[in-house]
Amino acid sequence: MGVSDCERAGRFWAAALGYVRRPPRYPGDDWIVLAPPPGVPGTALAMDLSESPVEPYPRVHLDLNAGGRDLEDEVERLVGLGARRVDWPHYPARLEPGASPYVVLADTEGNRFCVSGRSRTR
Repeated sequence: MGVSDCERAGRFWAAALGYVRRPPRYPGDDWIVLAPPPGVPGTALAMDLSESPVEPYPRVHLDLNAGGRDLEDEVERLVGLGARRVDWPHYPARLEPGASPYVVLADTEGNRFCVSGRSRTR
């Protein structure tokens, strides 16, 4: 994932996902890798410095599931860590049966991501 500030983005995503930062492979690396704690399965997330502008409608983005937490509670937790809500014009007018509601957020770098899960209001 491209970011303008690896340290800031790394702190946000480590807290958001419960991940830990892997030690750099080489001194002066301009990228970081976050991974689940030892013994916990999951996919690593790499971030590198980028000067490219953030895409307002990215073709690729992360989708997070709130797990057992309420969607609104999880969104507020992420906003408290530094995410911000995005004015997203593409929310469906109504959800298909069995579909989960979702909220679009932006991380500390402006990268869009979705959070889905059960909602007490939908």
